[in-house]
Amino acid sequence: MKGILSMSSFRNGFSGLAVPLQSPRLAAMSLAIASMFVNMAADAEDSKSAYAGAVKDVMVTTGNRGQALTVTDSPVPIDVVSGEKLMQSGKTNLSEILSDLLPSFNLAAVPGQDASAIVRPASLRGLNADQVLILVNGKRRHNSAVLNVASRLNNGSAPVDLDLIPLSLIDHIEVLRDGAAAQYGSDAIAGVINIILKSSIEGGNATTTTGQNYGGDGELLQQTLGWSRELGSGGFLDIGLDARYKNRSVNVDKATGAFYFPLGGGSPDPRESTVDRQVLFLGGNPQSKSVSLGYNAELPISSNLKLYSFSTWASRDSNSGFNFRRPNSVNAVLSIYPDGYAPKFRIKENDFQVAVGGKGKLADWNFDLSSTYGRNDSAFYLSGSANASIGPSTKTNFYNGSLIFDQVTTNLDLTRAFAVGMAKPMQVSYGLEHRYERYTVKAGEPDSYINGGYVIPSGPLAGKQPSPGSQGFSGFRAEEAGAASRSNVSAYVDLGLEPLPNWSVGLAGRAERYTDVGDTVSGKLTTRYELSPGFALRGAISNGFRAPSLAQGLYASSTTTFIGGQAVDFKVLPVASAAAKALGAEALKPEKSKNFSLGLSFVPTRDVQITVDTYQIDITDRIVQTGILRGTAVSAILAANGLNPNQGGQYFTNAVDTRTRGLDIVADYIQDLKSYGVVRWNGGFSWNKTDITRIKDNPAALTSLGAGYELFDRGRRGDLTVATPQTKLITGADWLIGKFDINAHLSRFGSYTEVSSSQANDRTYSAKWITDLDIAYALTKSFTVAVGAKNLFDVYPDKIGVVSENGAGAYGTLSPFGMNGGFYYARASLNF
Repeated sequence: MKGILSMSSFRNGFSGLAVPLQSPRLAAMSLAIASMFVNMAADAEDSKSAYAGAVKDVMVTTGNRGQALTVTDSPVPIDVVSGEKLMQSGKTNLSEILSDLLPSFNLAAVPGQDASAIVRPASLRGLNADQVLILVNGKRRHNSAVLNVASRLNNGSAPVDLDLIPLSLIDHIEVLRDGAAAQYGSDAIAGVINIILKSSIEGGNATTTTGQNYGGDGELLQQTLGWSRELGSGGFLDIGLDARYKNRSVNVDKATGAFYFPLGGGSPDPRESTVDRQVLFLGGNPQSKSVSLGYNAELPISSNLKLYSFSTWASRDSNSGFNFRRPNSVNAVLSIYPDGYAPKFRIKENDFQVAVGGKGKLADWNFDLSSTYGRNDSAFYLSGSANASIGPSTKTNFYNGSLIFDQVTTNLDLTRAFAVGMAKPMQVSYGLEHRYERYTVKAGEPDSYINGGYVIPSGPLAGKQPSPGSQGFSGFRAEEAGAASRSNVSAYVDLGLEPLPNWSVGLAGRAERYTDVGDTVSGKLTTRYELSPGFALRGAISNGFRAPSLAQGLYASSTTTFIGGQAVDFKVLPVASAAAKALGAEALKPEKSKNFSLGLSFVPTRDVQITVDTYQIDITDRIVQTGILRGTAVSAILAANGLNPNQGGQYFTNAVDTRTRGLDIVADYIQDLKSYGVVRWNGGFSWNKTDITRIKDNPAALTSLGAGYELFDRGRRGDLTVATPQTKLITGADWLIGKFDINAHLSRFGSYTEVSSSQANDRTYSAKWITDLDIAYALTKSFTVAVGAKNLFDVYPDKIGVVSENGAGAYGTLSPFGMNGGFYYARASLNF
């Protein structure tokens, strides 16, 4: 690698060109690393101040209204990830970084097509992405408008897109691993991720990162800028800017085979000997170009009033692709694509959030009044495609429509301490919230979805009618366009008690009223008892809920997935549509949860922390997608409703109850090696298992269609229970010695199974160890350079997958660490 790329290369990357990188071999990197160790023992004293904040002194506010607690004093488990750790990861997407650092946080590689490869949903404690509440500075973050319908993991979720928040603006992240619906409302079944923005008054930082996969693709270039200044007297203004280019990366079988096989048998097609499936397959990790900008500001007005505001804006342009359409298939357009074609899929997103508010003190009460607006606008495009039902006159580029999600949240929070004769004053907090949400579907251009009525005139397929709509992703139809909205109001009360010096108790209750799904009530009890100095038991009991998203009721689309290596077209049907009702769809209800947790924290010294927490999460009426319903009866229903009968249908439903049990262990230790610097050792282990405790009976409408139809099929059950590793182990060491900062990171991902509709196609992938290494050197007090590798030893999942006809799938589709092998990078950072 040749240092840091120039700004001209940066501009080239953002114009869509591949970033020019030289590719040194791993051996060369090893020699360079070895040479840096020669003088490492010198000048070690400067490193000791970097860990001045001991483990037990880290303060958090998430889950504790009205007062900050240390991590070890919290009655529920909380992880804290510093902004410095985010920038040292070697990865540039926030969701990927958290997956590397937190054992209870998981993110699949998602190498497939459609939006799931772009807006990547993650899970906490084995639950879906939309069962985790995301906050920014304690305020609710809006969800993405994009609904993941073609992904197997987190299927049907419209999560918050963490990757649209600039890393350069983040001070730290607090991850609450416990149900918190009683405190924060809907979505907090698995926990809360609170992103705290910087609040500095001076200085700035610029960081450039560049790298690529060992295999030569997936080139990366990222530039971050941060700037801080004092605002007024005692206030602050922090600004962050991130710009990132990531080229596509794909790993498929390059071998040739019966890919262009002729219809009805016959001699092999002569093109078989030259086809390169790397060219034909356009899926995998997409190419993306993004810019995100944000600020965080606070201005004191008086001793009792501060005004504040924060905002983020992001624009992202992502390109992925779909499967190859053979020239001898019914959807071929030979006059345009004589050798077949692979459509390219594009999403252009604009994302915005702004919050304004004031906080202070009034009549002995601390108050916080704020309003937050968020919007995600995602437009869909196809190129290199065709609507084969129009025939040779079809367009090749299409606008397929847009999805928009708007959210306005207004909060009033009040808190005060009362002396009631206990060891400490009782903390009383209560508040009100109003939230308005609107989900909009805009239709694509007519050519992206109409049935042109073209009939193939001659050849083996004479008389056949191609599928209507643009190939790869049919546009949103005019009759499917529209909007849905709702409001909800809620009130909460939160009490913090300390009856004895070594015993704390928390009580919280929340009532909410939705205009579409009715009323919900949640409660939570937490307690912590210190048996001896540094050793405490803690636990929590709560119930919660998640209201169905507006997208899950309104969304409709036609796309393609692979089942057992075979391409299957399917249509997601709106729950209230006539076609969905004919297949048994009913109005969606909120999910309801019960959370139980019990744990201990052990802090024997200032520099050692160990926490162990067990939990059980029961969810009833869990919202899932049905399996893809296919067959003669389904085709007849689709045709009767003006839809393409040559596809399957599915819809959202409250189909299952689940129970998730787990164990989290986190340890942290700071070791002073005297003249050899300071090492911060850390480790984490997560085990969780989800079981289905009930499956809803087939609705009468589905049963009436005949035998063989199943509401929640074998593959869907497997995706929910065994498709992610039950265990994840993370160990690491951050060694500061003199001018060097060496981060070594080792992760073990347990085995997982990709379940198919047929047991013969089930695949179980073995556990794998992944090694990451980052070595930074401070050339001056303000300028640091670093080199590193993610997946240093180029580990892949087992090559046992069911390979599709386009060569994809050899490594499966659900790898938790990716399937592109090793990635190496360089980084330069300037503080000013």
